[in-house]
Parts: sequence; C-alpha cells; structure tokens
Amino acid sequence: MTTIRKLLTNFGLDALALVVIGVVFVVPFIFIFLMAAKTGPEAAQFQFSMPTEFQLMQNVQTVLEFGNGRMFLAMRNSIFITVTSITLVVLFSAAVAYVMQRRQDRTAVLASSIILAGLIIPPAVVPTIFVLQKIGLYRTLFGLIFVQVAYTLPFATITLRAFMASIPREIDEAAIIDGASPMQVFFRVILPLLRPAIITVIVVSSVGIYNDFTGALYFLPGAENVTVQLTMYSYISQFTSQWNLLFANVLVITIPPLIMFLFFQRQIVSGMTSGAIKG
Repeated sequence: MTTIRKLLTNFGLDALALVVIGVVFVVPFIFIFLMAAKTGPEAAQFQFSMPTEFQLMQNVQTVLEFGNGRMFLAMRNSIFITVTSITLVVLFSAAVAYVMQRRQDRTAVLASSIILAGLIIPPAVVPTIFVLQKIGLYRTLFGLIFVQVAYTLPFATITLRAFMASIPREIDEAAIIDGASPMQVFFRVILPLLRPAIITVIVVSSVGIYNDFTGALYFLPGAENVTVQLTMYSYISQFTSQWNLLFANVLVITIPPLIMFLFFQRQIVSGMTSGAIKG
C-alpha cells in the first residue's frame, strides 16, 4: 500500500507540474499562434478561438515584407548584437570567475561583492546615455553591445564561478608542472572544462539579449538601428492597431530562441546543476 501511495503521489505531482507548465508556457504560445493566423478584424476581438479564415502564411509574409524588408535588417542587427555580446561575456566572465575562484584573499571578496551588486542594483538609464554620448557610442550597435555586456556579466560570472568550484586545483598545478603558462592553463585546460556552464551562459544570456526591448529603445534610437523587438511598434498606433500582424511578428521573432532552447536544453540543465556538487 505504501508503494502504491508513493506512485500515486508522484503521478499526481507530475500531472500537476505538466498542468502548470501548460498554463504558463504552452497556452500563451497557442494563443499567439491562433492570433497570428486570423484576419485583422477577427484578431481585434482577442478571443481564444480557432480562426474562421486561416491566413498565417499571408500574415508572416506581410511582416517579412513590411518596410522594404525591415525585419531582415532587424534580424541582422539583433543577431550581431547578441553574438558579439555573448562572445565578450563568455571571455570576460570566464577569466574573472577563474581568478575569483582560485584566489582566497580580500581582493577576491571585494570582486565578489561588486559582482553581486551588479545583480542587485538596478541599471541607471540616464547616466548610461550620458556616458555613451561622451565616448561617442550612443546610437551605435557597439554602444548597446557594451551595455549588454555590463548587464550580463554578473550573472555569467556567478554561474561560471559555481561550476569552476567543481574543477580540482590539482589540474592547474599539473599543467603548470608540465610547463604551461597561466594563459595556457586558462585557455587550454580550464576553458574546455567549462563547456557545460558556458553553454548555459550562452543560451540563457543570448535569449535575454535577443529579447531585450528597453535596451534598444533607450540606447539605440534610429530607424537604421532597429532590432527585432522594436519592430512590434510597426503595427501599433494611437488610432489603429493590426493585432494579427503584431502577433505574427511576435511569432517570427520567437522562433530563433525557441529553436536554441530545444537543441540545448540538456546542456542548460547540466550547466546549472553541476556547480552545486562542490563549493
């Protein structure tokens, strides 16, 4: 009876988890899909129902052709910002996490406090704009890249440092005995061992940077600097809104991060949990 009760309890918990996941994640995506497949007047009613006239492909084609292919320019800008930002974040955070984990002095404690403060203290928009204007990077892609790197670095550093604790110090010492320099130890020994955690940082951070709306809105004004999130403004105005095209736009820009999660979901879980084994 105890075994049967445990099985029923586990089954009930699994069923409850599936229901919660379905309500939180699956149902909104289905709603977006249905709205993107409707006509303009029918989508304006905001009803969770099947479209009477299925025109998803027409709406997606309209979104892709809007503004002489504005979506493709936005995709190019967003991908460039995301890839460049993630590359810098991985290199800087891995180096900082390696030094912080291997050193046990006041400097490492101070660095940890600064990194933690980066997660707690909210970003200041106006001073950041002022700094970007002074260095000539306001309204440029590289200006937004530096902002994204600064916002993402604390999370990436903490994640990689937690995973770094599971790597024995003896590996460093063995590499040094074999004649490796500190840079060679980091790039040839430590960095490859961080692969699960790096994949976690890449996937989670890239989705956050790719989906960032306020960063592009504040620090990257201008039609030539449009990103995928700002394209949603194209279908909303004060007097009229094309909701079917808006949801089709959301569906288009959701596909890249969704594909990334589907391909790397196992690596994400591995990277998030491996650091909890030690340290």
